Amino acid sequence: MQLAEETRFDTGTLVLTNEELAMLRGDLGPAVQDAIQFQIEVGSFFGAKRLVPITNAHVMGDIEVMGDAGLDVLRGMREHKSRCVVPTSSNAQCMHFGDHKNLQPDPQALSKEREIIVHLQDMRVATTDSCIPYQTVYQPKVGEHVAWGDTGTVIYANSVLGARTNFEAGKSSFAAALTGRTPAYGFHLDEARRGSFLVDVQAQMKDLADWGALGKIVGHPHQDYLAVPVFDGIRTTPLSDALKHLGAALASYGSMGMFHMVGVTPEARTREVAFGGNRSSETMTVTDADIEAIYRSYSYREGGANIVVFSGPQLSIFEMQDLAELFKGRKVAPGMSAVITTNHAVYSDAQRLGYVATLEAAGVTILQGVCFYILQRLSQIREENGWTNLISNSGKLVNTITAHRFNTVLRRTAQCVDIACTGELK
Repeated sequence: MQLAEETRFDTGTLVLTNEELAMLRGDLGPAVQDAIQFQIEVGSFFGAKRLVPITNAHVMGDIEVMGDAGLDVLRGMREHKSRCVVPTSSNAQCMHFGDHKNLQPDPQALSKEREIIVHLQDMRVATTDSCIPYQTVYQPKVGEHVAWGDTGTVIYANSVLGARTNFEAGKSSFAAALTGRTPAYGFHLDEARRGSFLVDVQAQMKDLADWGALGKIVGHPHQDYLAVPVFDGIRTTPLSDALKHLGAALASYGSMGMFHMVGVTPEARTREVAFGGNRSSETMTVTDADIEAIYRSYSYREGGANIVVFSGPQLSIFEMQDLAELFKGRKVAPGMSAVITTNHAVYSDAQRLGYVATLEAAGVTILQGVCFYILQRLSQIREENGWTNLISNSGKLVNTITAHRFNTVLRRTAQCVDIACTGELK
């Protein structure tokens, strides 16, 4: 791709290709012109010298995130017949379309959400409604540049897959989908991807909740987007779901966009490779006692009903399988609710394999295409159901959902199921 003249702006300098200059002139339409102008402004702010071509985008497009202003932007894009130029998927929605009486969204917002879906599909967005595209939709290769929204997707792409992306929420993700470009700064560059500090993991890490607890231990005292922890000492090979929970917690508690795990993630063949010439700024040691201390730090609040939630991120088919086995032959106790969220693809397979029937027979509510903590009208839903404590195996969820005034408690997966089925808070 041939580089052309420099285009100068007040906030910096970017070198554009001939194709990018054509976008900027408006040759590809006003929506693309607006998108690349926005990207140039963002790139200049972050000191980018160029835009980089991407192969895939993942957009944040629900009414709770976008609001009426974002919906108007989408309407304008549709009016100009805008289309994504790279394969593009959508993140989880903020509401379900099922008949769950105790989780109903606002009717006006529901109408807007349906309109958003129409606009996205007209723009050639595959509305997968998933915050786990890396497990079910697309897995970019090492070194592949993508533009993904949602913090959990970004940290997984950078860390586990070795792809390259920044947090591209809101207009940034749509701009990338329309132009096939994103500004080359942050985790698109080698220097940002080098390890910052060492985490010596001596804990055994037996449950998904342990990985979320580890993310809290490391993320909370290091709230830095560009901090890149290097995990070493882990004795078993963590599966995708474990790495998913770790990354989601690191992003939630520490706003981190990447981690390395020695001998596991692709850019950390050895500790030295992970640091890439950097000296570790510190060494943290995490033991079984540290993990247990996290669980003990949560306490229950008296009064009201309670809810157990498996969400944040959405569940994989193997998580659905495990929960079906744990709930089989049991019933959610009076005064308790249990909710699972997953995407449409996983739900379809789980239904075919009998997991949905088993879980619903136990009284579990399964929501497709949403994540629980972004449900529209969630604070009111909590009040209407009289929920006091929210128990989960997700380190991310128990952090992010506190804005809705739940008292949150992190517990291991089997213990969450026991709590749901016995009503005993332990």
